[in-house]
Parts: sequence; C-alpha cells; structure tokens
Amino acid sequence: MRVVTEDAPVARRRRLFRRSGGGTTDATEVLAAGSAIAADLRGGLAARPGDLGPDPVARAARRLRALLRADAVGLADLHGEPAWAGRPDPQADELVEQARRDGHRAARGTTVVLPLQVRGEPAGVLAVCGDVPRPAARRAADWVAEALERGRLEASATAAEEAELRALRAEISPHFVYNALTTIGSFVDSDPDRARDLILDFAEYIRHSVARRGDYTTLAGEFRAVEAYLALARAVLGDRLRVQVRIAPEVLPVALPFLALQPLVENAVQHGVERRNEGGSVQVSGEAQGSECVIAIEDDGPGMDPEVARAVLAGAGPGDGLALTNVDRRLRAVYGPQYGLVIETALGAGTRVVMRVPRFQPGVVAS
Repeated sequence: MRVVTEDAPVARRRRLFRRSGGGTTDATEVLAAGSAIAADLRGGLAARPGDLGPDPVARAARRLRALLRADAVGLADLHGEPAWAGRPDPQADELVEQARRDGHRAARGTTVVLPLQVRGEPAGVLAVCGDVPRPAARRAADWVAEALERGRLEASATAAEEAELRALRAEISPHFVYNALTTIGSFVDSDPDRARDLILDFAEYIRHSVARRGDYTTLAGEFRAVEAYLALARAVLGDRLRVQVRIAPEVLPVALPFLALQPLVENAVQHGVERRNEGGSVQVSGEAQGSECVIAIEDDGPGMDPEVARAVLAGAGPGDGLALTNVDRRLRAVYGPQYGLVIETALGAGTRVVMRVPRFQPGVVAS
C-alpha cells in the first residue's frame, strides 16, 4: 500500500473548510484543482518510481482528498497498488480488488470504490473513505475518467507526431546517398582534400537526418544540415545546381521544430532542379518581419498545378509530397493554425515555399 501523508497546506485548507461549516468549495479553487489533477493524470494511473520525483498520481489523490474533504482518497490502475492520500479504512484494499474484479461499485461503511471507465473500457478505480456524499464521489470519478481520456488523446497525438517525424527521417533518398558516396569516391585520388570535406558534410547530413534529438533546434542548427546537404548536392549535380542563400543573423537563434527546413530544401533540389536536364537554381532566404521569422525556399523548376499544391498541404497529394505535408502539420501543431507553409507555384513557373513562425514562442526552446 502506498500511503501519502498530507502536506501542511492541504491540512490547513481542510480545517478551514470544516471551521466554516462545510459547503461548496470556491469555484475558482475547483477549476484550478481540476486543471492540476488533469495534468497529474496525463500519464495514466500507473505509479511512478520514487527516484523520478513526486508521484503525480499521489498528487492527484491529495488534491481530490482536499476537494472532497475525505478521510482518504486512493487512485489505482487495473494492477498496481493504490496511491493513497490519507489513511484508508482497513477494508479499503479489499474493496479496491473487488471493484477491479467485478467492474462495479464496491462499498462498506464509509468507504466506496468506484470503477473508472475510459471509452467504455476499465481504466482503474477511485476509492473514497469518509463522510463524503455519494453523488460527490461519483462526480469525482467522472472527473478522473475524463482526465484520463484527455491524457490518452494527448498521448495518441504525440505518438502520431513522432511517427510522422520518423517517417520524415526515413525519407532519405537511397538514390541521393548512392550518388553522394560515388561522387566522394571519385575525388579520393584526384582531390583528397575535397573528398575529406565531403565525407564530413555527408556525416553531418546523416547525423542530422537520423539521430534522435529533442523536439526543437535553432535555425542556425537546421541551416548547418542544409549547408551539408547542399555541399553534397553541388558535388553530385555540378554546374546543374546553382544556390543562393541569404539568412539574416538576427533570426539564426529562432527555435524551430526539428527537421523543419532541411526537407524543404531537399524537396526544391529534387523536384525543382534534378527534373530539368539543364538544372536550375535554389534560393533560400530568412529574415525578421516584426515579431515573426519568414523563411522562403524558391526554385525555378517545373512547378506544379496549384490544386496539387493544395492537396499536398491537405495530406491528399502524391506520395512525394510527404515532406511538405509533414512540416506543415508540425508547424501548425506547435504554433497554431495561423502558421504553417504557403506554397506559391504554377506549371512552368517554379515553386516558392514560405514558412512563417514566431521569433519567440512560449514552450518552444531549442535543445
């Protein structure tokens, strides 16, 4: 049994509640506690090892105990020991097991254990000991179940974003890798210094593309990978690829989602230059516009039908538009629906992809 002793602030609040004759907790305090409980239960009801810091499930139990003014409150998943705030009645653990086994409310004396359902599936139990009205205990159980469901939805969204990032990392073109290595090999005897530099560029390109990283990097960090890629692409394509880069120094520290810029530059080279026998040019620019950073990647390639571009950003375009779709979705998820990519294109008129992001965004910090 995990027993959590009550901290002094919670004890003082409970005494104040009783001194004032009970009654309904202030709505502001309830809302604040509800938000905190939802955050505590974001990871589910499983206990966390003590060496990882305070157990958030135990914190949620303490907050619920304060709100219900119960002698004890316990939270448990379907297998582990309950996290108790306060000292439960002797029969509490037996009732927890009964509620888990039967999937129904179990009660004896002043203790009630309520099963928690998330999307119709058992998720755990809430145990309440003390003189607490049963309707209040049921509302608390509904509250906990809703918090668990939100946590699962957030976890699903996070997993989907991580899967998209893995898919983007897996998009490294075997054709490009083969050509890059073949080109490097051709310089080993004739120009060993250049071969060595290209090997370093290749290592940086691979490291940035496949290494596990945090969620964010700086524009400067992303641009180092772009430079490595362009050095390899120029070695492979020779005079067919012309590059112009203009990045204002004041936007280099701007934090971006990892792999936000490099795939756009690769897309411009692969679809804007390589498809033309005579080659073409790629221009990359970045500047500050007020509180925003605006990055543009432009090529003079064959372009595309604007309807195809719209389908790409909607996720319904051809398979080779995965990079654009992925980057656009991640930008909108991080900064909001008003951000993302804008594609300016027409058949025979090249393509310009514009990325607009805030220069400073709470919670977006490069690792």
